[in-house]
Amino acid sequence: MKYLRPALAALALSISLGSYIVVAQQPQAPPPPMSFFVTSVSKGTGANYGGLAGADAHCQMLAQAAGRGNVKWVAYLSTQGAGAVNARDRIGNGPWYNSRGGMIAANQAELHGDTIDLARLGNRINKQNARDEKGNLINGVGDMPNQHDVLTGSTPDGRAYTDGMDHTCNNYTSAADGMGSVQLGHSDKTGGPNGSWNSVHASRGCSQPNLISTGGNGYLYCFAPGN
Repeated sequence: MKYLRPALAALALSISLGSYIVVAQQPQAPPPPMSFFVTSVSKGTGANYGGLAGADAHCQMLAQAAGRGNVKWVAYLSTQGAGAVNARDRIGNGPWYNSRGGMIAANQAELHGDTIDLARLGNRINKQNARDEKGNLINGVGDMPNQHDVLTGSTPDGRAYTDGMDHTCNNYTSAADGMGSVQLGHSDKTGGPNGSWNSVHASRGCSQPNLISTGGNGYLYCFAPGN
């Protein structure tokens, strides 16, 4: 019996190692393709992106440079006035994933907190997950400079403003000061006054210096509606 025990131990070890090798050799599923990012650079012309078409083109250009230009990209922006557009209607139904394969929201209801329970839980857009198209973090509270302001022109539920005030810098065609503002979200939301990813406060104006002084750099949220 004393000679049998080492043999049994060796057999058990061999089986264990063999099982580990089989598991280790199983192919790992690739991460979901990127369908959401924060722009790594702005156009540099304040809130003037040349309208929705220009903002969409900016998203598409950055996605192309990151190797994900094979799908359509749009900017998360609402417009105002005749034919107003809701940002939430532009981005598809989800799910959406960041540049590292992390899910930021499963669907529209989770993204926008359409129910009390979902609003309480919140989506996964925060400093760790709201990355740019290259996978890099966006500067937030505590960083120098803080650049967490992201242009949205939207209400918290992702829709256009209807109060008659300019919340979109003339639908993203103006960089003039004293002529309106643009509604901003925070990419590093942490709760309290920093609790909304898409609608926290207005900018000080529409120019690039005013966007910077407010706490941003003219960045956009970009989504791939069809993933």
